[in-house]
Amino acid sequence: MAILKAFKGLRPKKDKVSLVASRPYDVINSEEAKIEAGDNVHSFLHVVKPEIDLPADLDHYSPLVYQKAKDNFEKLLKDGMFMEDKTDCLYIYRLTMDGRTQTGIVGGASIDDYFNDIIKKHELTRPDKELDRINHVRVANINAEPVFFAYPNMKALDEVVNKVTTTSAEYDFTTEDAIRHEFWVVSDAATVKTIIDLFAKLPATYVADGHHRTAAAALVGKERRDLNKNHTGKEEYNFFLAVHFPDNQLHIMDYNRVVKDLNGLTEEQLLNKISEKFNVEDKGNKTYRPTGLHNFGMYLNKKWYSLTAKAGTYNDTDPIGVLDVTILSESILKPIFNIVDLRTDKRIDFVGGLRGLGELESRVNSGEMKVAFALHPVTMKQLIDIADTGNIMPPKTTWFEPKLRSGLVVHSLEN
Repeated sequence: MAILKAFKGLRPKKDKVSLVASRPYDVINSEEAKIEAGDNVHSFLHVVKPEIDLPADLDHYSPLVYQKAKDNFEKLLKDGMFMEDKTDCLYIYRLTMDGRTQTGIVGGASIDDYFNDIIKKHELTRPDKELDRINHVRVANINAEPVFFAYPNMKALDEVVNKVTTTSAEYDFTTEDAIRHEFWVVSDAATVKTIIDLFAKLPATYVADGHHRTAAAALVGKERRDLNKNHTGKEEYNFFLAVHFPDNQLHIMDYNRVVKDLNGLTEEQLLNKISEKFNVEDKGNKTYRPTGLHNFGMYLNKKWYSLTAKAGTYNDTDPIGVLDVTILSESILKPIFNIVDLRTDKRIDFVGGLRGLGELESRVNSGEMKVAFALHPVTMKQLIDIADTGNIMPPKTTWFEPKLRSGLVVHSLEN
């Protein structure tokens, strides 16, 4: 039984939303965020990337950074950019990209569901990144950005959501990346109750994107619970901001790899080693995109190759063994490149599919990287199978698009 909670959202006034809404903290670096915010003092980047307002040489994990996030959000409130809903609400958030639409339910997810594994995970978190988000939540006293969850699609929920979206949206704007964002406020008590009651019939929800934010919110909530002698379970710190999308509306893009060196091998030696476990085809200089499961693209010295895994290099009956990221790691990255830990090895980097395969070519052609591997994207079914069986995906496996905008609604940890 999944828990969904309505809450009094803090959100931009209708005529201010296009000024406030920003890309999430983890898709751009600090330099890009500073440029993107520009002279817009109301951009939510000042809250989620507060280091842009501090000296460039300051440690991004400094306590001053988290205090700046708190100060910047309080300034948005003081400047009248935000309002608080008068009653507990849910929210509907629809994104449209390239003619494809996904519509999610925004509400409070339960930290109990997180600890009881009703909220299922498929990735490990990095301690440094988890601590960063913990400090952000702890000091700013808000869930500034929603986590991105999936749930098993349910016709009855679809019907309620579709009815809400026949009315005029509170926010409706298109960002510079041609993604349309529509946002509805659900304040009618009967509709809120219907959604919450239907949601309670779900056996589980799934973290699609935002494992670090999810873990941070749950741990801060538990920390406050342990310190509160009068804890009831209804306090806002027991819940955190999440957007829940039906699984059949989501699209996962490829998440590719680039490697800095050939581990002492010549190009010919590399190709010979790879051919032991893969059928290798020379595709010339025309960009090659993998055609299906267990087929890879490799870019080396301005030339593309098709790599098709041979039988015995994968296990289609195992939720982890079937993944192409597993095949690449076990048959190429570990034995040939000696890249064992994808989370810590500095010789490998990851390129989300939205940047295109041209980004792989550019990084190799520039000399920054020596070789690139293009992967076929995983499916939602694979993600759910892994989460349901208690397994963990290798790092940097899923890339979801479109990305949520930050600042459309904020959840305060205070009642």
